[in-house]
Amino acid sequence: MSNDSGSVLLALLTGAAIGAGVGILYAPDKGSKTRKKIKKKAKAASEDISDRLSKATEELTKTAQTQKEDFERRLDESISNMSYKADDIIASLERKLADLKKKNAQLQK
Repeated sequence: MSNDSGSVLLALLTGAAIGAGVGILYAPDKGSKTRKKIKKKAKAASEDISDRLSKATEELTKTAQTQKEDFERRLDESISNMSYKADDIIASLERKLADLKKKNAQLQK
């Protein structure tokens, strides 16, 4: 290691040691209390995330159900419209067939 690298490393370690010492001296609570607070906040955050996930799941389910119902309604409307159009086409074809039969009967005379 060069002198500059050694000096930087020494300064870094010294700073970390001083920071840890100051942190311990000015810590508002004992370690056990701090761990309890951290555990409590982690549990609260976990519950909050769980609640948000549940709400998001409910909203997604509602949206999916609404979209499904809308799709089914549109599909039923489309099938109904196609059914009416198919009836119209069949009626038109039957009229043309009747006309063709008449023309064929006239041609055979």
